[in-house]
Amino acid sequence: MSLERTVEVTTTSLQTALAGEMEKITGCIHCGLCLPVCPTYNQGGNENDSPRGRIYLMRAVAEGRLEIDSPSLSRHIDLCLGCRACETACPAGVRYGHLLEAARESISEHGGSGPSTPADLQKSMLGLALRLVFPHPRRLAGSLAIFRLLRDSFLTRLALGTGLLRRVSASADFALSLLASTAPLPWRRGQSRVEVDPQRVELPPAAERHQVAVFTGCVMEGLFTDTNRATSRVLTVNGCQPVDIPTQVCCGALHAHSGDLTTARQLARRNIDAFEQFLASSPAGRPSPTIVINAAGCGALLKEYGELLEDDPAYAERAVKFSNSVLDVTEVLARGEIRRGGELDERVTFDAPCHLFHAQRVQSAPQKVLASIPGVEYRPLDGMQDCCGGAGIYNLSEPEMSGAILSEKIERVKATGARILATANPGCQMQLSAGVRLYGADCQVVHLVDLLDESYRRAGFYTDPD
Repeated sequence: MSLERTVEVTTTSLQTALAGEMEKITGCIHCGLCLPVCPTYNQGGNENDSPRGRIYLMRAVAEGRLEIDSPSLSRHIDLCLGCRACETACPAGVRYGHLLEAARESISEHGGSGPSTPADLQKSMLGLALRLVFPHPRRLAGSLAIFRLLRDSFLTRLALGTGLLRRVSASADFALSLLASTAPLPWRRGQSRVEVDPQRVELPPAAERHQVAVFTGCVMEGLFTDTNRATSRVLTVNGCQPVDIPTQVCCGALHAHSGDLTTARQLARRNIDAFEQFLASSPAGRPSPTIVINAAGCGALLKEYGELLEDDPAYAERAVKFSNSVLDVTEVLARGEIRRGGELDERVTFDAPCHLFHAQRVQSAPQKVLASIPGVEYRPLDGMQDCCGGAGIYNLSEPEMSGAILSEKIERVKATGARILATANPGCQMQLSAGVRLYGADCQVVHLVDLLDESYRRAGFYTDPD
């Protein structure tokens, strides 16, 4: 059965996505360039756990040679991190990430008899949380408040500090390490309300500044609140005028990655509505308003809202305008001359989030930001663009594969001799922080923006309104 005939008979998300990429897929010369950059193929050497192997399985489904509910298909698709390194390597330009999300949606739509193993049950519970909690701001805020209480409790510090939990349950110990990694940085304590001091920083008149709106996100705002505030301060110091958008919601990235494209589209529409008035306010002679993101995974999807909603007549054009207005915070800063702050005198290395380096193709801006910080001794990280194994909730749903990838990453971090490991995505920051603790690396994991923010604090750019 041909792909075209299958699409005519019964169109699934996977078949539609494959049809859109078929010219590129059939042009594949099987060069194998995707193999050495694929984390799961490198770990197991199984061709079915490589990008071209998974695409072969997807085509088999579309052509009627393999059932969509085949356990073999779902297992190989589940094991993919979605890091999209294969897209950077592919000379044909196949958009593997879109195929992966469509495959997961189609598998979900044709779900079988339900969870049959503990791993299946865990994945189902995580999926339930994504559907019932993340799209609802009040539920999400309440849940994250509970997580903050747990994170900051004496019992959590005791369980992690003594190593008792690890002897009882390695998976619970790792999950708690992920949560503990979101605690405020030592230098940030007592400074959550500091603001840019206009007496110490020469700023252009408000009417001349570049208007920006920070996409605060859900995990970022709930667990990395200080980094969001630091982002606004850093942008202000560099001539921007941050604008609050209180009605914004979760971006939908975790939903899209897990195959719940329906919820991802619903969230995308709500965000487009929330930011529309801001994007329409473009005074003459000033740069167009920009939506600034400091979470790479969120940024990748925000920049693809246009494709996510391309079949929605009410939102397609508006989604394109929204996506064209999104920039990572490092892109915004690197476009101009970054204001220099105080010296940090630290050895720093940088691990590039997959969805910043491969999905957004932002590959040099973070290094420019680091180079602007006085006193930083930059130590290049071998394989900085390789996945750390976090991949959203992958570290919880596929702990064995995630752990193997993470251990290799931390060994490379150790080889740099850096005392600070910077990154630009909350999931990566949590994964790397847990890895540093688990594998004994002598360094601290921070968001790149927090380093620049600390440099500005040391330069005396900030004041405490209290």
